[in-house]
Amino acid sequence: MNSYKEVNIPKIEKSILVISDLVKEVAVMMHDGYLFALIYPDFQEVKSRKIIHLENEIRWYAVELYNMKAENSHKIKGYQIVRAPLPKDMRGEIDRSRLEAFMKEQASFLIEAEEEPKDTVYIQIKDFLSTLTSDPILPSSHFEFDLHLDSLNYVELFTFLDKSFTVHISESEFSQMMTVEALYHYVSEKKQKITYTEVNWNMILSEKIDYEPVTSAGYLKLYKTLFLPLFKLYFSLKIYNTENIPDQPCIIAPNHQSMLDGFIMAAALPDKVLKKMFFLAFEMVFGTKIMRPIIQRAQAILINYNDNLKASMQKSAVVINKGYNLLIFPEGARTRDRELLEFKKFFAILSIEFNIPIVPVVLDGTFESMPAGKLFPRPSPVVVKYLDPIYPEGLSYDELAAKVKEAIHEEMIKHPLHS
Repeated sequence: MNSYKEVNIPKIEKSILVISDLVKEVAVMMHDGYLFALIYPDFQEVKSRKIIHLENEIRWYAVELYNMKAENSHKIKGYQIVRAPLPKDMRGEIDRSRLEAFMKEQASFLIEAEEEPKDTVYIQIKDFLSTLTSDPILPSSHFEFDLHLDSLNYVELFTFLDKSFTVHISESEFSQMMTVEALYHYVSEKKQKITYTEVNWNMILSEKIDYEPVTSAGYLKLYKTLFLPLFKLYFSLKIYNTENIPDQPCIIAPNHQSMLDGFIMAAALPDKVLKKMFFLAFEMVFGTKIMRPIIQRAQAILINYNDNLKASMQKSAVVINKGYNLLIFPEGARTRDRELLEFKKFFAILSIEFNIPIVPVVLDGTFESMPAGKLFPRPSPVVVKYLDPIYPEGLSYDELAAKVKEAIHEEMIKHPLHS
């Protein structure tokens, strides 16, 4: 593809606008030989929906939803979220001749000198933020777009505000701020004390919460008895190296290719491991009216990155403390092209803080059977390979997450099921 003439650009833009009400304006253009989108969000809608991870929402529920149905030559291969309306011509239509320059302007948002509050609250908030990001911190800094904080950083920030100022803040309240200045004013108004409290993951995960895990080993055993033979027949499912799962509590960490993955893994675990296994599940998928009754009987912890993530993390800690295993998909989302996504480091944090091993798992073939966007699986060979456990000693969170990803990636290259 070398020109705009090969695709219907306005049609693609209209499709994305129809898919997501979070997209206020979108311009698609050729950039470095592929289709690229500039997306101006509806920030009022973002606020009303109480979203604190806008990039995640735009990626999965706008761009990738469009890509699922688009032929390969019409897929959006890159995008940029912009904070100003797209350039217009005299008729009020997108001025495509200015898009490249506009994109560069938005990508290199100039950091200009700002007058900063001199009081202790602002200084302490800024000092703490400097432990989470290396980006310049100014009153106007946006937590996601300027400081590039992620969901785990937000948990650390909320804990710091609670311990240092006795200010309790939820994700929904935080979604109405999203700049350093707005947060500073909120804390100044609500504070009950002023201290500076160091925050770490051991502190966060060891907080006492009112949660007692509900076990249902009999239900999981029945599920495996019914579905493992079916999976072996329909998917020619092969399971390798179950002996790599240690007897002690551990984290099972498979790659994520399909909606089938959780169901496959629940059937592919050895009985003695399955009865002591809890599953971390995405609330948007498994918290629906249809799925919730099922998931409540599956020893699962629901997680939502936009709502009370800290509680989900602390429930995971309770489960491990009680001697259970935990299955986590580190990518947090299904691949759209068989390539591994970024591994979120929550599973690595749990491994290090509780000194338990991680068992990387290659789960391959479910992408071909049921890629994102498909409603029913087709027969296709599937394998589950438990790799050598990785122990956390001497590794940082990032190093451990990278080591697990590398182990899965290397095994998939050495023994490809599909090429």
